[in-house]
Formats: sequence, C-alpha cells, structure tokens
Amino acid sequence: MMKVVLANLLALLFMCTCACVFYVLTRLESRLERHRLGFPTPGGEPDHPGPLDLPPKTFRALLAVPVAQKLLFGNVVDVHNLSGPSEQFDTFRDSRLSVSNRGKSRGDPLMLSELVEDGVFWSEQLEAQLPVGFTEEHTRDWRERTRGRPIVSLEPGCGRISNRLATFTDGTKACVRYGINADQVQGETLTYYLATLLGIPNLPPLTLSQLNLESEQWAAVKGSVASLQWGGKAIVSLTEWVANLTGVVTPAPLRQEGRGLHPLREELENKTLGELLELVQWSDLILFDYLTANFDRLVSNLFSLQWDSRVMERDTSNLHKTPGGDLVFIDNEAGLVHGYRVLHMWEKYHSALMGSVCVFRKRTAQRVIELHRLKDARTRLLQLYRESEPLAPELGFLSDEHAGILQNRIDRLYKHILHCKGKYSQL
Repeated sequence: MMKVVLANLLALLFMCTCACVFYVLTRLESRLERHRLGFPTPGGEPDHPGPLDLPPKTFRALLAVPVAQKLLFGNVVDVHNLSGPSEQFDTFRDSRLSVSNRGKSRGDPLMLSELVEDGVFWSEQLEAQLPVGFTEEHTRDWRERTRGRPIVSLEPGCGRISNRLATFTDGTKACVRYGINADQVQGETLTYYLATLLGIPNLPPLTLSQLNLESEQWAAVKGSVASLQWGGKAIVSLTEWVANLTGVVTPAPLRQEGRGLHPLREELENKTLGELLELVQWSDLILFDYLTANFDRLVSNLFSLQWDSRVMERDTSNLHKTPGGDLVFIDNEAGLVHGYRVLHMWEKYHSALMGSVCVFRKRTAQRVIELHRLKDARTRLLQLYRESEPLAPELGFLSDEHAGILQNRIDRLYKHILHCKGKYSQL
C-alpha cells in the first residue's frame, strides 16, 4: 500500500515539475519574442525595430508530438468529414443570401446607423475608409525586385532560428523561411494564395526560391547558407519584410469573456472609427484562420487560457499592425497542410471563434458564396497558384483529402453566414 501511495506522490511531483518548467519556458520565450520584435517588456523599453516574424510557442512544439497530443486530448472525434455531392446553381446569386451593392459615396459622413448593411455586412462607407493593404500593384513590383535577384546578406531574424532576414542588392528585405519540413513552406505559400483568392489583402507578398549556391541569387551568401545547413535544392519562401510594425491585442468582443462580434448598434455605436476599421479586418482574420485551420494565432491563445488567464490581454501571435492601420497576418506556416493534419486537436477552438462573428466584409462573403456554390475551391486555388508561382510544380499542392477539407470548411462558413443573415437581417 505504501509503495502505491509513494508512486502516486512521485508521479504528482513529476507532473507539477513539468508544469512549472513549461510555464517558465513559455514566459521566457514570450519575453525573448518581444525583445526580438522591439516591443517593450514590463519595466523596459524596446531596443530596436524587430523582424517581421515570431518564434513558435513552446507548447505548440510539444503538441506536435503524438504522445503529448494523446495526453492532452485523449480520444477526440475526427472531424475530417468531406462535402457531399455538389449542388447545382445556374448563377452565383441565391435569394436567401445576396450581397447587394447599396451604399453611399465616399464623401458622405459615416453615421452610426450606416455601419452595417443588409443585416450582416459592413457598410460600403466603412469599408471605403479601410487601409488598402498589400495591393496587386505593390505585389507585382515587390516580386520583380526579389524573384531571382541577388541576395547580399542573410541575418538572424524572422522568428525561428532556421529563418533569415535577407537583404537584396537594392536594399529590399525579405524573410526567408526554411521549413523544418516541406509542409511548412507549402502551408505558408498556399495560405497566401488562398488569401489572394478571397481578396484578403493583409498578407505580405510572397514568392518561392530554390536553393542553388551557384545561382546568381544565392552565390554571394554561399557561406551563410552552408553554416545554416540548409538542404541543397530546398525550396524556401520569401515574404516581404515590413518595418515599423506594432503588436495587436485581441478586441474585447472576441476575448473569452466577450459576447462576440455582432451587427448590433449597442455593440458598435460607441466605437471610434479606428476601432471599427480594425474590427472589419478582424472579421476577415477569424474567417480566414477558420478556413485554413491555422492554430498558431488566436486559437493558440484560447488554448493557453487554461493556464494563463491574461493571455488575451497581450499581443496576439503572428499579427501586427502598420502605422497606417493595416493588420498584417504573418507566419502562416500552420495553415492548410499542417493545420489540417492536426485538425482534431483544435477544431473546437476554430468553431467557437467562427461562431463568435456575425458581421462580414461583403467581398469576402461573396467569394465564399461563389466557392461554395461552384464547389471548385481546389480548382481555383491550383490555377492561381500555378499561374503565379513558377516553382509550384516542385513544391506541390494540397492532397485530395486536404482539398476536400478546404471545400468542406468553405461550405460550413457559407452556412454560418446564412445563419447570421437569417438572425440579423430583420433587425
């Protein structure tokens, strides 16, 4: 009997020790993260403007280990249910859920009663005042300046130790992400092109490059690449490095104690214009992370609440803001590929976040509606990817299973928008 009691006490002591070590590592990593980014830590001032990316959280690395998954979640029902037979539609428009083009001109003053149109869509007047994000013209220009052009230096930065901040001959900078495996570069890339397909302009421009130390692009940094032990011929992603970014705290309506983001006057009328414009972008972010199953942003914060009750009051991982008010969605390596593989671990958090938002950007909603009706998300994404990225054949695309999961999540999002439309359109 004593042996059993002693064994239980030792097991309990071991678990407490692990929890303490885990907490200390998480807090230390958070402070290091803020130091790298130039954000102030308690009692201190920022030292320098930091790079664009964030390092992965300790607990996320632990959750990638199958044993840790089983200990934390046990036997969870798999949610990888794919869509049924395609529905047939003659046009994009459905009388149950239509996105109108009503709205006043840009010059009219923004009235509280005009914040929302057609029940659940942000008004055109409000959207007209949004920051423009990364435009198509800007993206084309950035790719011309970086695709195949010589890199003159590689410095630490951009989050994970295996990533680097690259400087090109004209001074242009880019985050070079060398994934631990090909899934991460593929996830980052396909997530970017899905955002393009949806018309979400908050992701920095991206292009791919294949390591070749004899090529013009990589010859000047051959020694740096060799010291990093990057695999020969590996494909890396290059994303635009953006200066002067600041952290972003989750808005109160989207925190655990909040009621969610709904098209109600009592919830929106006391907001400043800046707060409203940020909420518009947050509504895109929530839907986007749901579609890609990206657990490495707000979802990870929800998970952390079980041991850190104030995590939602601090900066959100992999999300920053420019001086002009653009939210920048960075480090999307967990999206689509890896996010779908571990979907059973995170789905309740993804679903809870999606369900908390019932007001949407018209353009985003319209594209979700089209992708639902035609059941062609895989075809459109693959076409855009191949047309835009010369290295697409080498990096590869979504598996049939993952393409099915993407379409399924689009269909679920459509039903959610329809639910919100029915609930709020008559108010």
